[in-house]
Amino acid sequence: MGGLTLIKQEQGIVRTIKRFFNKGAPMNWLRKIPGSQRAATGLEWAIWRKLPLFFAVGTVLPLAALAVLHWQVDVSTPAGERWLQMADYMVVGVVLFHWTAVVTVGIGCVIVMVMKGPAYAADSYAVSHSERPRSTGPDDKA
Repeated sequence: MGGLTLIKQEQGIVRTIKRFFNKGAPMNWLRKIPGSQRAATGLEWAIWRKLPLFFAVGTVLPLAALAVLHWQVDVSTPAGERWLQMADYMVVGVVLFHWTAVVTVGIGCVIVMVMKGPAYAADSYAVSHSERPRSTGPDDKA
């Protein structure tokens, strides 16, 4: 009996969620301003298209160098083993730093693309003192 009640409760929750999101017209988060024009594309698209290549090359080169290092270094001595382990840590750090840099550049490209796109209008928010600023009193801080 408990399982059937649980299923009915879940179905009720799903119905409530569907009703909440399907009220009236679909929600329009961003409305394009009629007549707005896009700015000309620039360097951001060229960089955006090359990001996968930058990502792959920046990952493969340090790992290939590390593979060659593992093949060449004599690990029979503790000093050689320590040196190789330090090289492993350095390569992991370089690769992670490179990934972070590529993701950061990608985020910058997306921001520039959105900013150069068509103009959008959000919901307006009436500011009470937009036309005539409120007067400051003696107790107000500057």
